[in-house]
Amino acid sequence: MRPGIGIIGTGMVGQMCHLANFVANPACRVVAIADLRPDLAAAAAQKFDIARVYGTHRELLADSEVSAVVVVTKRRATGPIVLDALNSGRHVLSEKPMAYTTAQAVALAEAARRQNLVYSIGYMKRHDAGVARAIDELARLRADQSLGRIVGARGWCFGGSTGRSQDNFVMTGEVRPDGLELWQDGPDWMPGAMRPGYDNFLNVFSHIINLARYVLGSSPALAVSTVETSGAAIVTLDFDGVACALQLAHGSEGVWREGLSIAFERGALTIELAPPFAEQEAEVILDRQGQRTQLSRDTSWAFRRQADAFVADMVEQRTPLASGADSVADIALAEAIWKPRVNG
Repeated sequence: MRPGIGIIGTGMVGQMCHLANFVANPACRVVAIADLRPDLAAAAAQKFDIARVYGTHRELLADSEVSAVVVVTKRRATGPIVLDALNSGRHVLSEKPMAYTTAQAVALAEAARRQNLVYSIGYMKRHDAGVARAIDELARLRADQSLGRIVGARGWCFGGSTGRSQDNFVMTGEVRPDGLELWQDGPDWMPGAMRPGYDNFLNVFSHIINLARYVLGSSPALAVSTVETSGAAIVTLDFDGVACALQLAHGSEGVWREGLSIAFERGALTIELAPPFAEQEAEVILDRQGQRTQLSRDTSWAFRRQADAFVADMVEQRTPLASGADSVADIALAEAIWKPRVNG
């Protein structure tokens, strides 16, 4: 039987990046949505032809036809809602960040483990077809040593135009209501004045940190970090002797600029990520001693591939590419990156 999906949170990202993609997947059924904004929920239900609409996530979790949920709510409410869903026995795909502290993240991962549930975090860039092509190419280069050994890496995220299309979602003028349970938005040692920057860091820059771990190794050591109040940062991660320098800054104009480049003794492999809402995959460039080759590129969308993978993971009982258990490391790294700013 096709799994029944419930979408919790029907704002712009909930509709455009999740609801539209699950509705289009014939391997599942979107059976219900929930949102605290009744007019928005009704408009989304009409746009995507969803029969059942609930005012709260707890009402949705009482629906026996819902076997899995996608959680796309305000960030501080994500953890409590995910915990309720896991404790109710539902598989979960949650937008990132999964939590604000390592302790919170571990509690969620443990709840999924106890219930033997699929728990996936929305690091959709792991699902990008270009990234998959780069992973295959990197494995080949490591095996044949045609470019020598890896000598370093660098990553960057400067933001820019997200590539969103106004045609893919509907919105209302409702104010997002209060009343949700909210988890603390930072570790106890973090002053309140720093937490908005930390929140922004997790929301924007955890993507490239997560991708660097996926490409270079899951458990890097933090070598150097310098963080600004806004969340911009310079970070160096050590992957078993390979240093990866990350430059993270905020930009709101121009094209989206984000990527990862792995340097070899005689060349480089570079992933230039597409804007997050643009329905195209990353560009992958292989440099062999100055001879640059662009690997083939298509128009597949990481969000669509992520939705399809979540359904397949449930059906086939697979571990997700960006599982909750693995993504705890991103929160732990974020805490480690920010702590020197407090102590300094």
